[in-house]
Amino acid sequence: MPQLITLGNEMLRVSPKGVEYSTSGGRSWMTRYSGSSCGTFIYLLPYGKELIAVTSKGIYYSTSQGRSWMSRYIGSSCGEFRSLADGGRELLANTSKGLYYSTSAGRSWMKRS
Repeated sequence: MPQLITLGNEMLRVSPKGVEYSTSGGRSWMTRYSGSSCGTFIYLLPYGKELIAVTSKGIYYSTSQGRSWMSRYIGSSCGEFRSLADGGRELLANTSKGLYYSTSAGRSWMKRS
């Protein structure tokens, strides 16, 4: 089952096509972003005024509700990112190497002991 998030009056989800949105409560879906430069989308998280995505190429962010994406972190030292959570003062990441946290909105990551 795809992850669903609410962003304003829209619902967004990751799909095999990329990022889709619905303005009809999920009755119909339209493609919001289908480019391949970010890799395959895995997870979405609203974070402040940004939308942050876990992709197969790293962490990307959007300030346009997912219409365009910019690279935020593409390092491999944390392992493969699986999901993100807003921990208040820090961004938390579940990765293949354990739990990591960022106090810089995902620009750099430290392992949680």
